[in-house]
Amino acid sequence: MEKSTFLTDFLQLSDIRTYLFIAVLIIVFYCIHKIEKKKMKFSYRMIIGSVVGLVLGIIIQVIAGFPSEPSEVVWLSEVSSWYGLVGNGFMDLLKMLVVPLIFLSIVRVIMNMQGENLGKLTYRTIGMLIGTTLIAAIIGTALGSVFNLGSALVIEEGDAQIREMVPIVDTLRGLLPSNVVNAMAEGNIVAVVIFAGFIGLAIRRLSKKYQDVIEPFTKWVEAFYKIIVSVAMTVIKFMPYAVVALLANTITSRGVSVLTSVLRYILVLYLGLICMFVVHLIIAAIQGVKPSTYIKNGLEPLLLAFTSRSSLGTLPVLIETLRTKFMIDEGVASFVGSLGSNMGMNGCAGLYPAMTTVMLAQMLGVDMNLSFYLMLAIIIAVSSFGIAGIPGAATISISVVISGMGLGAYFPLIGAIVAIDPILDMGRTLLNVSGTMVSAITVNKSIRKE
Repeated sequence: MEKSTFLTDFLQLSDIRTYLFIAVLIIVFYCIHKIEKKKMKFSYRMIIGSVVGLVLGIIIQVIAGFPSEPSEVVWLSEVSSWYGLVGNGFMDLLKMLVVPLIFLSIVRVIMNMQGENLGKLTYRTIGMLIGTTLIAAIIGTALGSVFNLGSALVIEEGDAQIREMVPIVDTLRGLLPSNVVNAMAEGNIVAVVIFAGFIGLAIRRLSKKYQDVIEPFTKWVEAFYKIIVSVAMTVIKFMPYAVVALLANTITSRGVSVLTSVLRYILVLYLGLICMFVVHLIIAAIQGVKPSTYIKNGLEPLLLAFTSRSSLGTLPVLIETLRTKFMIDEGVASFVGSLGSNMGMNGCAGLYPAMTTVMLAQMLGVDMNLSFYLMLAIIIAVSSFGIAGIPGAATISISVVISGMGLGAYFPLIGAIVAIDPILDMGRTLLNVSGTMVSAITVNKSIRKE
């Protein structure tokens, strides 16, 4: 009994199939390492890792017999835990870099930028993020109505619970850094940006009169920033390995059978994601970036976003891509990327809540007139501020939107949708990152013109 408990609860190695698939993962890593030694392009290794992760996850499900509740199958839970150690561990390393990278980046941006450009950078960034989120919401609303999701879906009431709706005043106040250490610990990026902004402005104000006094600090900022970027590049090199474990783990832990009951919703949502991504390609093309170039240069953060389901965790990779692949000014890349990881998320705060709210309204026979759509757009725009870029943030967003539309009491009706959230979240997060990326391209070009 003690041995069984030791293997099952502590080591999580109680089944031969657990050993088998851990060995398979190690072999896959060895193969990726070999092609890395052959100097294969990083983006190609990312694609190979994603495909292998998808196939591996499906194979695990086939051997398990496609269980309806994968978490109740002991060896599947064990495989998921070990795969999660690799995939989620990689994301933890990236998140480790987010706060120092953003703080140092914003301080550098402000202390080296003219005051007029700083103001333009701020309102243009917010305008682009919220604007693209509203476009995504319009697409979600239109598709939900055209495909008549509410009447076509038969969804039994589940045990999903609505998140507590926080007043907008409290939400906005919560973004302010009353305790900057706590804000950094909780990953409140907007608060970190605000604090870094004050530091940067203070440096600029004191630079003429007290240059010799503050010079050691400015040099420290520059040196520390270089060190953090170097650490980020070291961690990013492991990304092809991580996407294998991340994608395989998602399929292993969630299963496939759970998708069948809401397959129509999944297909319509991903159709909406494709439509909004096309909008991003059009915006990028207007700014002089060809669609093929946009996809090729942005492939790494987009694939990581899809497999990791974390906009915040993808941030270091996104900023590096904007700087080195799209040749965007370092300050713009850091500033837009930072805000984009917490507000104006096209997928989580725009498309998804709009489509789901329309579906719920049609299920309940709510009269969807002009005032309904206007109110939905306003609530989505307001609620898109301060949505944390982490897995599960979309549930908070949808809770706020549904409650704001007066449908909060019927939240359990979308329990099946919430149950498959990780599958939906992969596409949503990719769209979030793409929205931030195209916003950075647009803002950067507009500032360079002046």
